[in-house]
Amino acid sequence: IGGTVGDIESLPFLEAIRQLGNELGPEGVMFVHLTLVPWIPSAGELKTKPTQHSVKELLTVGIKADMLICRSDRPIPQNERRKIALFCNVRPDAVITALDVDTIYAVPISYHAEGMDREVLRHFDLPYDTAPDLSRWQRIVDVVRSPEGTVRIAVVGKYTNLLDSYKSLAEALAHGGIANRVRVELDWVDSQIFEQPDTVNRLEGVDGILVPGGFGERGTEGKIEAVRFARERGVPFLGICFGMQMAVIEAARHLAGMPAASSSEFGPCEVPVVGLLTEWTRGNSVERRREDGDLGGTMRLGAYPAELAEGSLVRAIYGGAASIAERHRHRYEVNVAYRQALEAAGLRFSGMSPDGVLPEIIELPDHPWFIGVQFHPELKSKPLDPHPLFEGFIAAAVKQARLV
Repeated sequence: IGGTVGDIESLPFLEAIRQLGNELGPEGVMFVHLTLVPWIPSAGELKTKPTQHSVKELLTVGIKADMLICRSDRPIPQNERRKIALFCNVRPDAVITALDVDTIYAVPISYHAEGMDREVLRHFDLPYDTAPDLSRWQRIVDVVRSPEGTVRIAVVGKYTNLLDSYKSLAEALAHGGIANRVRVELDWVDSQIFEQPDTVNRLEGVDGILVPGGFGERGTEGKIEAVRFARERGVPFLGICFGMQMAVIEAARHLAGMPAASSSEFGPCEVPVVGLLTEWTRGNSVERRREDGDLGGTMRLGAYPAELAEGSLVRAIYGGAASIAERHRHRYEVNVAYRQALEAAGLRFSGMSPDGVLPEIIELPDHPWFIGVQFHPELKSKPLDPHPLFEGFIAAAVKQARLV
């Protein structure tokens, strides 16, 4: 639960976990409280009063902390830890120093060194027979601290003024970098700037271009220009959800001879290569899809399967798998009615829904690495198990940067 104890916004959540602790008892619940132990330069000492006050405030809502994680920029001496334990009514071993570290991936290593895992097991009366093997995690920290090189990835998005909008994406790219033993430097680019003449050259020198998801017409022409730059210059490209749709529109306009190609999301258009999931053009009529078919209402949410084409790049990336399941969140889809014309222009539909109706993945066979996906692979990426698309994308960027 975020925020500060005493904030009115936190009270319902604190009450909920208080009741949970009452129902399950101490053998089923452990309350861990994160506090700040600031260093006061003028006094030359760490101050524990904020921690004592915070624990007291927590007691007023009926919650007794079982463990304190004390955030500090320097080690907390044993005498100060004993003082915190005494006045906050916790075991001395349950006062954990959370030192500032240079990378978030070092936090588990730091907590283990402080004995946090041992104390959690003790609370639940579980054995601590052998120390955990953290060697794989330590290798992650080592790569982050000492990478073999750096690749620069341009993320051309619409919400770059609030980078938390792309938090999962940034982490997935970092996972891909760890798998390739390189640091990923992200260049956040507002797609609207590319709607001005001679601005797309800002992408010169990047090792990869990623166009992420989004909704609405704002900034779309800039995204299309970024896609065109990646296609024409041979720069590794990954389009996610809305990014794949922009890649299809770009290919329709500049490869398939459809200058009016667009998405019905932006209003009525002559060539809707992207359309609303429930409305599709078949001949001169509009076909409406059932909500209980492939789709979930107007928004396609959750995991859906896709079948991968034999001999495609994406099938190789997924280790030869013939079918996959990925998480979706979108209202619009590439219009399968234009598949034949787009494939004749060089675009390959390398992933389709099992019924062959919904395009899931596109790629350009004559490009070093150009893939668009309708789903969100970043939602399944983990530090120890990076998503193969991000691992492959960063591997292509490494080649582009001539690091191998």
